[in-house]
Amino acid sequence: MKHLLATLLLASLAPAAMAAEINVTYGPEFTEKLTEDYGLKEGDYLAGRVRADLERELAKAGADVARIDVTILDAKPSRPTFKQAGDMPGLDVHRSVSVGGMKLSAVAYDAAGQASEPFEYKWFENDIRQAGLTTWQDARRASSRFANRFAKQVD
Repeated sequence: MKHLLATLLLASLAPAAMAAEINVTYGPEFTEKLTEDYGLKEGDYLAGRVRADLERELAKAGADVARIDVTILDAKPSRPTFKQAGDMPGLDVHRSVSVGGMKLSAVAYDAAGQASEPFEYKWFENDIRQAGLTTWQDARRASSRFANRFAKQVD
């Protein structure tokens, strides 16, 4: 009986609304960039980051969404990826800097399968002096901003 009460208490404290499923895919041009330039593991990293940002922002907003389909249309690193550094020995992963960012689109679905309006967001740093200190810092900033705005739209 104690365990049942404890379980009910914990369930009531959990966020009531959270996306049950977040699917992140890549657009065809970005898939080509991953394969040829950045390395496939970089796509996995970015997809995980987008998922985590959306989960955080949807929980904050209390949005009731059954499924979200996100497409990473483009992303640019702030620093060379390991694949780029291996392919081009002149690049220095610590000193080579670029302006990065990301472009994403998403559609949310409610429990009945009704789709929301497509939402598209892009943000790329425009000042090299503000470029990220890590490989995907600018893209992470874009992901966080995207998640925040998307959660407000579906709320």
